[in-house]
Parts: sequence; structure tokens; C-alpha cells
Amino acid sequence: MIRAHAAIQKSSTIWLSLLAPVVVLLYLALGSVPLPFIETLQVIKLTLFNQSEQAQTLYPKTNAILMHIRLPRAFAAILAGSALALAGAAMQGLFRNPLASPNVLGISAGSSLGAVIAITTGLSLVHPLFLPGMSVAGAMATAALVYVISIRIASTQQLLFIILTGLAISSLLSGATSALLLIAAQYEVSQYVFWTMGGLEGRMWQHSLWPAPFIIVMSAFLFSKAQALNLLSLGEENAHGMGLNVQRSRKLILILSSVLTALAISIAGPVGFIGLMVPHLVRLIVGPNHKILLPMSAYVGAMFILLADLLGRTIMPPYEIKVGIITAVVGGAYFIYLIIRYQKYGRLA
Repeated sequence: MIRAHAAIQKSSTIWLSLLAPVVVLLYLALGSVPLPFIETLQVIKLTLFNQSEQAQTLYPKTNAILMHIRLPRAFAAILAGSALALAGAAMQGLFRNPLASPNVLGISAGSSLGAVIAITTGLSLVHPLFLPGMSVAGAMATAALVYVISIRIASTQQLLFIILTGLAISSLLSGATSALLLIAAQYEVSQYVFWTMGGLEGRMWQHSLWPAPFIIVMSAFLFSKAQALNLLSLGEENAHGMGLNVQRSRKLILILSSVLTALAISIAGPVGFIGLMVPHLVRLIVGPNHKILLPMSAYVGAMFILLADLLGRTIMPPYEIKVGIITAVVGGAYFIYLIIRYQKYGRLA
């Protein structure tokens, strides 16, 4: 039985790994202006071999659309999707609750509130780093509040109340954000639409290149905490007995997850439910070992947001449906499914 389960996990992982080139090619070629697959591949090949001038000469239209619109958008999607899914997987392991995620715990709402404060106060116009900086600050403040509450609740083993607390915090912060809009100018209100729905339209290289190194470094640190998450899944007392500094590990994992969430939101806005749904589905495929779960969640999160954005770009051409709307519909339905499953079976997986 164990060998059969391991074989299924291995084959599923292989199939998921083969999914990436297909998804990326479809994402780059399809859209309101379809591009020939052969030309798309040729432009990518020429660019990789430092022959971009030849690509511009042979395929000017395809090269322009790929280099200036779809490749930067794909890069932004991959960064945001992988960061959100990775943060969600870490939070679910940290709180030992499959319902935990940056969106559900209110961290996404706190990050969005920080960004809106930067917009309404004009700080975002002073320097381009003020907006993501305020986004990170909002996420960190919310994470600190969730952490303080979780310490008290965890002792009673009623971790489901953490989720309810997160939803309450999210509602409170969303109300504060709406209050800011009452005094905001029309330009600021239109800017805020991005921070309510999330989206990838208009994402250029400058939107994702600056946070990319931070996301990579934070992700690497979080990957290194996989063993700590495995120990925490056994319970705090067992983890402490095995030599883990529980409080220090919990704080560090929560900080890393919160910063990753904020950086992802600074790129794509508050794209919801990726941090909830993707890690839960990946756990069903590869198992609970965080050494495998964390990198696979990041990978599947990137593929999921690419597919969601591709659907939004192609379902009603020439109009686009924001990727945040697609993920909210799919994730909301999945969240309801998890609640019904919990009520019926007393478990979420």
C-alpha cells in the first residue's frame, strides 16, 4: 500500500513537471492577438541565444508582443503565484490547519490597506518603492496581530478559531480601506480597483524585476524551514522535545510568509485563494512532507495563476477578466467544498 502510494506520488510529480512548458507556451501564444506557435518558439530561441535583433527582423509582430507584453506579464504571474502558494503552504503547516492562508488570515487585506494608504497619501508618487514598502508594512502588522492571537488559541488546540479571527481581521481592514476611499480622489479610486481585484494587465518588467531577488531569497529561506515545519506538524511539545526552538521558528516562518505575500501583492494585487487552494491540492498529491510540499506548491501556484490569467484573457475577447476574479470564483467554490467536507467527515483531506 505504501509503495503504491509512493508510485502515485512520483508519477503525479513527473506529470506536473511536464506541465510547465505546455502552459507557458499556451500563455505566450494565445490571447486577444493569437501568435503562431512556431514563431513564438523561434523568437524565444533566438532571444535565448542572444540573437534578439534577428528575431526583430524575422518576426517583428510576434517579437514585439512577446518581449513587451506577454513575457513580462508571464514573469509577474510566475513570481506572484509561486510566492502566494508557498506562503500559503508554510502557513498551513505553521498553524496545522489546511484552511490557513494569507488571504483567509487577513494578511492580504493588511497588505492591501498599506498599499492604499501609500496611494491616498501620495507616498506612492514620491518613490516607486514606497507602495510595496507600505504593502509589506501592512502585511507585517497584520501578521504580528495574528501571531499574538494564535499563541493564546494554540494552547487550547482550537486552531479553527484562528481562521475565524483572520476573517474578522480581514473584514476590519477592508472596512478601513473603504473608509479611505471616501476621501480619495477619483484617480486614487481607479488605482484602488487594482488592489481590490488583483490583476496582471499592464505588468511590465519594472513591476516585477525589483521584487524578484527578494522573492527568490525569501523563498530560499522558507524552503530551508521545511524540516522545522515537519516537526511543528507533530505538535509543539514533540517539536520542542526534538530540539526545535518552537517560538523562534514560528516567528521566522510567519515573517517570511508575510513578506512573500506582500511582495506578491505588490506585483499582482490581492489575488485570492491561491495560498489556500493550491497547497491543499498539492498535499493530496505529494503528501505532507514539507521538503516536497513547499517547492511543489510554489511550482503549481505559478502554473495555476498562468492558467487563470490565460482563461481571463481568452474567454471573452477582446475583453479581459481580471485574474483575481477567476481565482476568487474557483477558490471560493473550493473553500465552500472544504467546509462542507469538514462538516460531513470531520476532516479536510
